[in-house]
Amino acid sequence: MATDPANPTLAPAAGIDLDRGLEAILMVADEPQSLVHLATALDSPVAGIRSAIARLVADYDGVNGTVRRGFELREVGGGWRFYVRGEFDGVVRDFALTQNPTKLTQAALETLAVIAYKQPISRGAIASIRAVNVDSVVRTLLGRGLITEAYSDQETGAIHYATTDLLLTQLGINSLDELPHISPLLSDGSDGFDHTQGVR
Repeated sequence: MATDPANPTLAPAAGIDLDRGLEAILMVADEPQSLVHLATALDSPVAGIRSAIARLVADYDGVNGTVRRGFELREVGGGWRFYVRGEFDGVVRDFALTQNPTKLTQAALETLAVIAYKQPISRGAIASIRAVNVDSVVRTLLGRGLITEAYSDQETGAIHYATTDLLLTQLGINSLDELPHISPLLSDGSDGFDHTQGVR
């Protein structure tokens, strides 16, 4: 669908500003979003999405006199997603730790255990093992600094997660090798945790 020649950021059928629409979608996206996916969501040509992304990147980076933001729009694994700028990682980590003093929920503890024993592991694989949606729990664990994004799959764009040194500190261990064997803790020694995969 062509955009309005008088306003290249406007998608007439949707009646929304393309740049603002992209911001809204990317603000809630948990995984990097491809240009095709974004174009489909906003009923706009890929070329228009590519141009809009370039405008947003330049805007957030402080190009042409705009204010450089504390976050950036970054391409990872063939998709686009908002990230905190590297120089502010410490600030965000400290905020998350001081503003979230409460204990982890049972769901968060179970998800953290899956990641610890099966890392690196994608959100989809975690959800498959736990048989529930884990999006909010993963965000909580990221905010607490207990897990991190290890890498993104080149083909699917799926982010794989791993635990951090902070988890070792919280558990009072030096390495993941000191985690207890999982098999004796399960009724049949399996349930998604085979003894040859991940940390034993």
